Amino acid sequence: MTPETLTLSPLPHTWILDVDGTLCLHNGHLHGGDALLPGVKEFLERLPKGDMVVVITSRKEEYGPALETFLHEHGVRYDHIIYGAPMGERILINDDKPSGLCMAYALRQQRDKTWDIHWNIDEEV
Repeated sequence: MTPETLTLSPLPHTWILDVDGTLCLHNGHLHGGDALLPGVKEFLERLPKGDMVVVITSRKEEYGPALETFLHEHGVRYDHIIYGAPMGERILINDDKPSGLCMAYALRQQRDKTWDIHWNIDEEV
């Protein structure tokens, strides 16, 4: 994957992040334990404190305590976790601001690969 660079407004953001194959090694919880993928922790540490982080997973809620313990132990910040999401595509639909500010982005990450996603804040947007 080529590096992604987003230009974002100074407004607070909502980040929606998948677990298996994106934050953690795909199905690691079924094969000895979760493992955070390279670049994830650094990415999350850069998120502004006012941003919201929503984690989404197809894992059933019965795996929740182990996942939440893993995320906490690895300093992965999140505000909400959605369990039991279907395994199909995830579609984000949002309206743009009347000013023309783009209010929805979708990035695809290759499964189990290092994160190389960057952003900058444009104070003039």
